[in-house]
Amino acid sequence: MFTTRPGTASPIQRTFVGVDFFSVFQEVYLKTNDPRVSNIVRFSDAIGELKVEAAAAIENGKRIIFRFDRAAFSFNFLPFKVPYPVPFRLLGDEAKGWLDTTYLSPSGNLRISRGNKGTTFVLQKKTEPRQRLLAAISTETQVREAIDEFVSLNKNTAKDEIELLDGEWQMIWSSQTETDSWIENAANGLMGKQIVKNNGQLKFVVDILLGLRFSMTGTFEKSGTNKYNVIMDDAAIIAGPYGYPLEMETKINLELLYTDEKIRISKGYNGIVFVHVRTDGTKQE
Repeated sequence: MFTTRPGTASPIQRTFVGVDFFSVFQEVYLKTNDPRVSNIVRFSDAIGELKVEAAAAIENGKRIIFRFDRAAFSFNFLPFKVPYPVPFRLLGDEAKGWLDTTYLSPSGNLRISRGNKGTTFVLQKKTEPRQRLLAAISTETQVREAIDEFVSLNKNTAKDEIELLDGEWQMIWSSQTETDSWIENAANGLMGKQIVKNNGQLKFVVDILLGLRFSMTGTFEKSGTNKYNVIMDDAAIIAGPYGYPLEMETKINLELLYTDEKIRISKGYNGIVFVHVRTDGTKQE
């Protein structure tokens, strides 16, 4: 958003802080097997970008130390990257540096940093559609708009048909506005958790109170592209090792709008839209 430009800045630094007409970004990924900091100059959506990367590490909790080691242009009209003509190995200390975080807003969206060349940077975190969706759900504001944006963006990038993934999934939002009895809501998947097994079994689990749980199991089978037929027909109230069976049956036409290893958006009973997040930790980093 803003940067000072001292005359002592390195040639690499001036590449980024001296451009007024392009969007400038910084990517920081430290909790990986290959921690890196990258500076990106985006010329335009039509042209492409220049990305300069550095191997990075954390020092004293808030200082990032780095060494630039590779760079390339990515032009949208070329099927390959063009190397940036900087001999990093020959630059010695000019390719090294550090970055201190001098201020971080409570929300984590605004950061002020100072570099080893004396440059001050003010950066605003770019909010991804997934973050906007979860923020909308947590504040209960414009959730449907955030869901529509998220699903639309991912439809444009999806290459394969999506599947109902196994695991334990907690419902965090539904578009249901009128509630019936809690037991009907539980039977229709409007409450609690869903446990999906890869053998075609599905379970709804709802914690009631004082150790009581509602449990309902059934089966699902694929009926079309991203669609499933679900039959839930084995319900009970559970108290410790004991269960009281209930005569209930629910049939649901389930359509997956989006799913990955962490979040699932679907449409089910009476066209209600659901958002579930995975809670069992399986396959999550």
